[in-house]
Amino acid sequence: MMTFLHIIDWMLWIIMAPSVIYVFFFAIVSLFHRKHKPYSTTTHQYTFLILFPAYKEDTVIVHSVRQCLEQTYPKSHYHIGVISDHMQDSTNALLRQLPITLFTPQFEKSSKAKALQYAIQQLSTFNSQLSSFNYIVILDADNMVMPDFLEQLNASCQQGYQVIQCHRCAKNCDNDVAVLDGVSEEINNTIFRKAHNTIGISSALIGSGMCFPYQWFKEHVGRLDSAVEDREFEVFLLKENVYIKFEEHIPVFDEKVSSRENFKRQRQRWLNGQIQTLMLMLPYIPKAMAKLNINYIDKTIQQALIPRSILLALLPVLALIVMLVSSEWSYKWWGLFLMLCVSLYIAIPSQMRTRAVFGKLIYFPRLALQMMKNILHLDSRNKDFLHTTHGH
Repeated sequence: MMTFLHIIDWMLWIIMAPSVIYVFFFAIVSLFHRKHKPYSTTTHQYTFLILFPAYKEDTVIVHSVRQCLEQTYPKSHYHIGVISDHMQDSTNALLRQLPITLFTPQFEKSSKAKALQYAIQQLSTFNSQLSSFNYIVILDADNMVMPDFLEQLNASCQQGYQVIQCHRCAKNCDNDVAVLDGVSEEINNTIFRKAHNTIGISSALIGSGMCFPYQWFKEHVGRLDSAVEDREFEVFLLKENVYIKFEEHIPVFDEKVSSRENFKRQRQRWLNGQIQTLMLMLPYIPKAMAKLNINYIDKTIQQALIPRSILLALLPVLALIVMLVSSEWSYKWWGLFLMLCVSLYIAIPSQMRTRAVFGKLIYFPRLALQMMKNILHLDSRNKDFLHTTHGH
């Protein structure tokens, strides 16, 4: 009986250990990240199309667009388009007063991918000049950017980077859920973006604050077929060996979820998307290995990782259970849990390692329980769009 239990113990540990080791490795790598040096001033100015997909975002979209129009970049070199999906007539009336292009699709089942596809299809009918941009930038309806946002992006493009992921960071810390969501995003920035670039691997995309070559985007957007369009874009890019640059110094301020219900919906969407992306990527793995496509292999591994919140909840529980059977068996579990905690501490930016932030961890078990419940509702075939509401 003890032998059987020991085998189960080791099997569970072997299943969970790779996810912790992966996070630990890139957390250590992040310590060797070089500080950004400002790019040299360039005279060439690219043209940018900024798209805001907006589904029922009446409370935030007008303010976001007005703020984005305050760019110090030449007005002739950028244009803003808003895809108004199921927004109120009063909101659309306000948007029409601004120097932007407003798209008003009528979808029975909405998604961000459909909104982007619609905008690209309709561009030529609005204005032929809107199909001749160098780059396209995707922002969420709640995103805020600095006045020099496009100047910074232009400088980055001048360095030869084709695809850029800007530094999405929290613009609100109004309650405990929002603070923990912001910390989680910064951990992702450290592990899946900054640390990856440090050793020459592509950054992960994040859904907004993304910049693509216009022609590439136009050719690929029609192939999107899920509710996690950013991960599909990654698959396209990595198959083509296109490097994704993370620009830590170009902030895009994003509203963090402020309610447990929104947190649950957001994480459920991410878990569904993770499984869908893994299933999408696995068939190409043999070819990627034959071509030594490290970026593609790494991204596939990412999709197979157990989410950190689930690990944080499960590891101490399993360690305690195993300890009841044999204290010696539990050492490896406690070691794994300690490795994960150290990794996450390293990955949290130093300015966020405050007593106030760590004090919010008391609410983590409740959020972790929400994550565990989400596992029961996973459906890898479900491609429905789960909207996260914003209220600021």
